[in-house]
Amino acid sequence: MVPTGIGRRSLAICAIVLALTVWAVPAHAQGATTGALKGRVVDAQNKPVDGANITILMSGDRNLKLETKSRKGGDYMQVGVAPGDYTVTAEKGGLSQSFRVRVALGDPLVVNFVLKPGGAAGAMSKEEAAKEAARVEGIKAKFAEAATMSNEGKYDEAIAKFTEVMADVPNCMECYLNIGAVYTQKKEYDKAEEAYRKALEIKPDAPDAYNGLATIYNQQKKFKEAQEMSAEASKRAAAATGGVGNPDALYNQGVIAWNANDFQGALEHFSNAVKAKPDHAEGHFMLGKVYLNLGKLAEAAGEFQTYTKVAPTGPNAKEAQANYEALKSYIK
Repeated sequence: MVPTGIGRRSLAICAIVLALTVWAVPAHAQGATTGALKGRVVDAQNKPVDGANITILMSGDRNLKLETKSRKGGDYMQVGVAPGDYTVTAEKGGLSQSFRVRVALGDPLVVNFVLKPGGAAGAMSKEEAAKEAARVEGIKAKFAEAATMSNEGKYDEAIAKFTEVMADVPNCMECYLNIGAVYTQKKEYDKAEEAYRKALEIKPDAPDAYNGLATIYNQQKKFKEAQEMSAEASKRAAAATGGVGNPDALYNQGVIAWNANDFQGALEHFSNAVKAKPDHAEGHFMLGKVYLNLGKLAEAAGEFQTYTKVAPTGPNAKEAQANYEALKSYIK
């Protein structure tokens, strides 16, 4: 909850939700009409494969075929995928791998590929496939255990377990992101920064790593550096979604500007956040706070009123309602 009052107060940036992407698991979102696919293509040495052909072929009678390519760093993304069953194939240099997946509405389904001899669908024996599946399940179990330890506040144990995962998956960017988040919780900011920088070495355009750096700089009151990292996160997130700004990344930029007493900057970022997501309740609430500090009372009243409509039981609902009642007479 944002503290009551017109003056500036420090805010915490939205928490980053992280997950290990070693298996194709769908996520869900509201209000979407299509799904998406994304992932990473690596070779047998776990090095990124640039320019791999990604073919997305719908199963059944519909003759729907989508194609894209992996970019530098091995990443790919295809948006606008109709819900249904697909065969997804990555191919380059005579090597290929395929998966049968089901795309649902909402957030992208993650499908990762390893291009190596014998990596094509059906090429492994049943025994080899069983061993590989068991190996992957073991990695997933270790990662889940590490995440549980982190959530329970067992930070040192969590770091040790994430490090175990990296013994099996040396370029586990998600491991470095989580280690950075754990060190942030421990307020060991130098080590957190090192972990986030390692994540960026693996995937230079990872928005979450930049958001993590923005968080630790913000907590150390290094507002200039925090603003720079938050801007980088927003830029990467927009590139990954076809130019649409991520409302949470924009909100975080507003938080950093607010904490730095840069109200004009905060106004710009919070305004962009609610443009990207009109029902972003906290964005509207903070816009109200910014307008108060800028002496624009009618605009402030409007934002507080919007908050009460969007989030009538939200964490700042009482303050928003009280502020609206005090300021509504300024609305013409």
